[in-house]
Amino acid sequence: MIYIFLFLLSFALTYFIKEHAIKNSLLAEVNERSSHTTPVPHGGGIAIALTWFLGLTYLFFSQEINQNLYYALMTGIIISVISYIDDRVELSAKFRLGAQALVAFLGLYFLGGFEKLDLFFFAIDNQLIINLFAFFMIIWFINLYNFLDGIDGYAGSEAIFLGVAGYILFGGLHFLILIAAVLGFLIWNWHKAKIFMGDVGSTLLGYNVAIFTLYYANEVSTNFWIWVILFGLFWFDATLTLFRRYRNKEKLSQAHKKHAYQRLTQGGWSHSKVVIYSIGVNFVLFGLVYFIPNKFIALIFAVVVLYVTIKFVDSKKGFI
Repeated sequence: MIYIFLFLLSFALTYFIKEHAIKNSLLAEVNERSSHTTPVPHGGGIAIALTWFLGLTYLFFSQEINQNLYYALMTGIIISVISYIDDRVELSAKFRLGAQALVAFLGLYFLGGFEKLDLFFFAIDNQLIINLFAFFMIIWFINLYNFLDGIDGYAGSEAIFLGVAGYILFGGLHFLILIAAVLGFLIWNWHKAKIFMGDVGSTLLGYNVAIFTLYYANEVSTNFWIWVILFGLFWFDATLTLFRRYRNKEKLSQAHKKHAYQRLTQGGWSHSKVVIYSIGVNFVLFGLVYFIPNKFIALIFAVVVLYVTIKFVDSKKGFI
């Protein structure tokens, strides 16, 4: 079965990348943003990317994926390559942002644009406004996923959750490809991690989530909010942390360790405990989407759950 093959391929590739990184001293150094204390091999996201694109291409030639979705997702090759180079030789922020802008533009082009933003009580269908919104949303999702990739198993488990939830709710076989590609890596990344994903994996996953959100919103406009809720743990933490740092007059480009998952580890929680806790929150978010037909009400409950989650984290380790 193709999914078992892809899982084994991802697992094997991650192992060989890990061994290559160790042999060539390609290690993620400890810095002010790190939640680990010793250098660890990085670049495991290469295994995710190669397996993901191979699996998508299999679906394309088997005619089991929408052509527009396939091209939009395959555009992620660009962000993966740029991020791989950035992992090896640090690129300028302007160059990275330019690459992300190109990917966002191409992704929207292949999707045929973003058709309508449903705000429950009214909708915005001005193509200039909503496509500008979608353009910046893609860039934000790429970056916030990268911000939230900081402890063992966290980014990988989030991707698998979204893959499982997406398959249950929408049934696309591309979600099974995603699960297989990430799971093979995650086995090596679970606490204590033998290898890290690196930007090559995290930026690709953030891009994928953005494309899923827009593609399914174009099918049914309220699907936009389903993805917002499912991805809530990441975007809520990243956005609120950015706002809090702005309010504190901090330099936003400066590295920090103030995201919720980072503060929990600072408060004494192990990486595994934080990830298991996040999985529990994700189960609650999925339950809201699955059992509440009215997505406006589901969104309100989701925001409450996420706010309570952050206040719980604040009680363990305050935001300073």
